Amino acid sequence: MTGVDGYRKHDCTVIGMTTVSVITGAGGMGVPTARLLGSGNHIVLFDISQDRLDAAVAELDGTGLDGTGLDGTAVTAILGDVTDRVAVDGLFAAATGIGPIASVVHTAGVSPRMGDAEFVSRINALGTVNVNEALLALDSGAISDGVAIVNVASMAAHMVPTELIPEKLFPGALTDAETFIAALLEIYAPYPEQVQSGFAYGISKAFVKWYSSAQAERFTIAGIRIVSVSPGSVDTEMGRLEAESGAGALLEGANVPRWGTAQEMADLFAYCVSDKAGYLTGTDILNDGGVIASIRARAAAAEA
Repeated sequence: MTGVDGYRKHDCTVIGMTTVSVITGAGGMGVPTARLLGSGNHIVLFDISQDRLDAAVAELDGTGLDGTGLDGTAVTAILGDVTDRVAVDGLFAAATGIGPIASVVHTAGVSPRMGDAEFVSRINALGTVNVNEALLALDSGAISDGVAIVNVASMAAHMVPTELIPEKLFPGALTDAETFIAALLEIYAPYPEQVQSGFAYGISKAFVKWYSSAQAERFTIAGIRIVSVSPGSVDTEMGRLEAESGAGALLEGANVPRWGTAQEMADLFAYCVSDKAGYLTGTDILNDGGVIASIRARAAAAEA
């Protein structure tokens, strides 16, 4: 069915629906987040894969194989790339054409096994800038009171030694994206090619964490709360790509020695954008089953 500005849209029964929740990434964490937020908002999903969008809409409206649905909710699916600022601006134009934005949950991202260091950096870092800055650029009448955005970082951001995080370069992402990416690639260049994607992942997620704190005052002035959440090893299709190494290799030593679930992450995202979290902004929440705490405790014990 045709939606706003020709985008694909699936309509369910809409009962007094006036506010919108934008969710980037129609994958493992995006769909359960949409299910939670859809009880009170029109859901707008944004993803680079039409197949993922179609599968997500089918699952959310109850025609999917699992029979779940969002009773009384509408879902609009928009195809686009978070690294394309024009496409992201189009996303928010379409969303605000439906109603004021109540929340944004930016789950779109890639893992080290999904591309090279430049690809990982562009998706994770520049994608975050595009989505957040597009929200920040909206007129006050296009957002609801209490609007909030959650950016998905990673426990990897907490694993990179502080001295290796090129934080001085980070503000450049807001002024000259190409120079910023080129500078990051120079940072990665001395490392073996087989580890560059993993390093880029940690740095790009450290950027997400930094941005969600360093830019909080700008968002506060606009009446927007901003937080990041750093998931640990999550049992999603993307998470399982790291089952033999990376996040998967850390499970055995975790305080909670199992994969986290997409639903557990979605529950936290939904809380962060809710009125119950109205005092929460400018910070990162580490939700990793205690992996980082275990690593630090073992390191301290070894040093002692």
